[in-house]
Amino acid sequence: MARRLTWLAIGVVLTVVVVRKGRSVVDSYLPAGTTDAIDGAQRVSRAVASFRTDFLAAMAEREQELRHDLVGDVDVDALRAERPERVANVRRAWSSRRGEDWAGAPTEDPDDDDGYTFF
Repeated sequence: MARRLTWLAIGVVLTVVVVRKGRSVVDSYLPAGTTDAIDGAQRVSRAVASFRTDFLAAMAEREQELRHDLVGDVDVDALRAERPERVANVRRAWSSRRGEDWAGAPTEDPDDDDGYTFF
């Protein structure tokens, strides 16, 4: 355990030294104003990342609102799990009514009053 902590401390110290020396070398070789431009670019990239995060959060929230308005408080996963059974029931009902095979049957759920086909 002590060896690991020693090597961790050595790694931290070396990282700090390399970063400080690297910054001083970069500052000495770059023309004046370059670091300001780099800082500006970093600020813009942070602003874009922040905007993207906010946008994705708002989009997810709006999607939840639309989904709630569309299907209400229904458990969509439960409906998806029940779908094979409902399709089998429709196939049986169609076959018994028409005396035909499933080939000519409708592909939509007849109990679906609103016409939504994603369940």
